[in-house]
Amino acid sequence: MENRNGLLVRTMVTEANGTAERDAALLMAEKIPGVKRVTLGGDKNYDTKDFVRELRGMNITPHVAQNNQNRASAIDERTTWRAGYEVSQRKRKRIEESFGWMKIIGLLKKVKLRGLDKVGWLFTFVGAAYNLYRLQKLKTAVMA
Repeated sequence: MENRNGLLVRTMVTEANGTAERDAALLMAEKIPGVKRVTLGGDKNYDTKDFVRELRGMNITPHVAQNNQNRASAIDERTTWRAGYEVSQRKRKRIEESFGWMKIIGLLKKVKLRGLDKVGWLFTFVGAAYNLYRLQKLKTAVMA
């Protein structure tokens, strides 16, 4: 998702395991076009040394929530002191809003299909529908 307008940019469905979300995020991050430094936001699940190191190696600034519970966070002051980090943390909830919409309106709460290919296709289709819904809201906000 891009933070400015809350539109979904890329989707990916994986099997559920302990690292699937981070692995998928790295695969999608590799496909970000351009050479300009970008940021990538995420929740506390993404605050691991390996994930942060991989992102920095790809010229991506990790704007993930710090997980200081019983351990040291992989996100240090290089990142947290900047105003952009705070903005990313506030905008992070938009992805949860899209997931909520996709579960309730897009009928993904209990998927009737089986298999990664079929579920992945449906997830991408519902994500595109969410973008159309979001574009309508953006158009209304611009006209107001």
